[in-house]
Amino acid sequence: MKPMTKSERDQLLRALEARFKKRPHRHAGVAWSDVLSRLEATPAALKTLAAMEASGGEPDVIGVDGASGQILFCDCAAESPAGRRSLRFDDEALNARKENKPQGSAAGMARAMGIELLSEAQYRALQQLGEFDLKTSSWIATPDELRALGGALFCDRRYDRVFVYHNGAQSYYAARGFRGLLRV
Repeated sequence: MKPMTKSERDQLLRALEARFKKRPHRHAGVAWSDVLSRLEATPAALKTLAAMEASGGEPDVIGVDGASGQILFCDCAAESPAGRRSLRFDDEALNARKENKPQGSAAGMARAMGIELLSEAQYRALQQLGEFDLKTSSWIATPDELRALGGALFCDRRYDRVFVYHNGAQSYYAARGFRGLLRV
């Protein structure tokens, strides 16, 4: 990623602050001044947040990690981020397909952006903060033993419930993307 200009940095910080203030229930007990201090001390995090924003993720603070004290940002767009859809689960699945290959993989894009795929528990916790993926679905981190068998997990919310499904890791759909988590 190219370096951010001061204007880009300021615009991103304004967007993050506005989102933070608009939905305080997502981060009860967290002060924007603390978030801003962390971000100013971690320029790489701003680049990652810019990538999350640019791909439609609408990142927001969802809490603080109790063990490390890190501030947690997550993609909070209503639907799976539009700029991160039609992806295979991981690079192994991407490379296995010879025809009709998609642009990339969820795991590869997450790694390049500097975020981690949500776990099932993190996805379920996110759903406690709002209703997400009512029309789309999101790949989630998959246990190694399931991935070794060729599968991968994804989630969505239907009928006011969170569902966890499996699919072949080589599959990809226009309505399936991924959500990421950033620790700052």
